Amino acid sequence: MRVEELRIDTSGRRVVDITDRVRRFASGNRDGLVHVFLPHATAGLALIETGSGSERDLEDALERLLPREDRYTHRHCSLGHGGDHLLPAFVPPSLVLAVERGDLVLGTWQSVVIVDPNRDNDVRRVRLSFLRG
Repeated sequence: MRVEELRIDTSGRRVVDITDRVRRFASGNRDGLVHVFLPHATAGLALIETGSGSERDLEDALERLLPREDRYTHRHCSLGHGGDHLLPAFVPPSLVLAVERGDLVLGTWQSVVIVDPNRDNDVRRVRLSFLRG
């Protein structure tokens, strides 16, 4: 098994495209799977279309679902941080992606993104593992 850890700065962005980094990791491998894991309690991973406004739409949807308000029992850190801890129930912290002949198998418009509403932690670790098929 091949493993690599990335450090991603999410400062000022709630949706961060990491597709190119994951694709680079997958290249040079044969057929198999890439497991993408984000070991954080307040962020998740998703497959979405990027560059067409979907990032902003996702941010708006999350704001409606988990508003930045003082309504949560979990209250440490910034206003609304309790909602950040609920995010992984809706946006999971891991993805498994197929690799064929060293390339990620993604749909035409799919991109791998970090979804990070938490403004108290701007550096995220992403663990990539390649499992041979």
